[in-house]
Amino acid sequence: MQSALIKIEDVSVRYGGVRALDGVSLSLGEREIVALMGPNGAGKSTILKSIFGLAEINSGKIIWQDHLIRPLPHEMVRRGIVLVPQGRRVFPSLSVRENLEVGGFMIPDKQELARRIENVLVTFPSLRHRLGASARGLSGGQQQMLALARGLVANPKILLLDEPSLGLAPKIVKEVFDKIKEINQKTGTAILVVEHNIKSLLKIVDRVYVLDKGRVVADGDASILMGSEILKKVFLGELE
Repeated sequence: MQSALIKIEDVSVRYGGVRALDGVSLSLGEREIVALMGPNGAGKSTILKSIFGLAEINSGKIIWQDHLIRPLPHEMVRRGIVLVPQGRRVFPSLSVRENLEVGGFMIPDKQELARRIENVLVTFPSLRHRLGASARGLSGGQQQMLALARGLVANPKILLLDEPSLGLAPKIVKEVFDKIKEINQKTGTAILVVEHNIKSLLKIVDRVYVLDKGRVVADGDASILMGSEILKKVFLGELE
């Protein structure tokens, strides 16, 4: 693994009386794609939210490039960490171009913003022909591509992706995963992704953390976990 861009160490998060994360530790290295897998309620999305500053950490540490930090969303964007939440969260009343401009809200130079958007459109050419169209009129797959593209306008070091294939047809799911791999290879962006579509995701990731009941129960190279029984046991609730 490359040197760690970000590490979380022994992090616990509570929602009221419910412990969503229970002493979780993990890392994401430069240029890596790392998956978070596990059943509903395992704590996967909470990890992304805790890194981005949307879930309050009760104990533990977040370490960014060897520096202890207190995550706040606007500070995380400034550092180069972007969250793409689940559910194709685009702004439906805005045009495709306006959605992309929102992704660069912290870029004061309009020429620089235009350059960034142009670079993103090279990766997402299908959006170029829809720049003036309302995001509401895009298909589900196009909206997910727009959400990914908007995240890239900030030129992030890390993309946090929460269920990017949610609600998409199988053909579109493959396109989304192919695009995630392309982003990683072309830009070097490290990616931490939460996903239920195990078969498709394991083909593009470097490492996997498996969670159950707020804890990491297994981790390792994707090629190793692909042939193990741990995923089956966790998803079927057979883990002791």
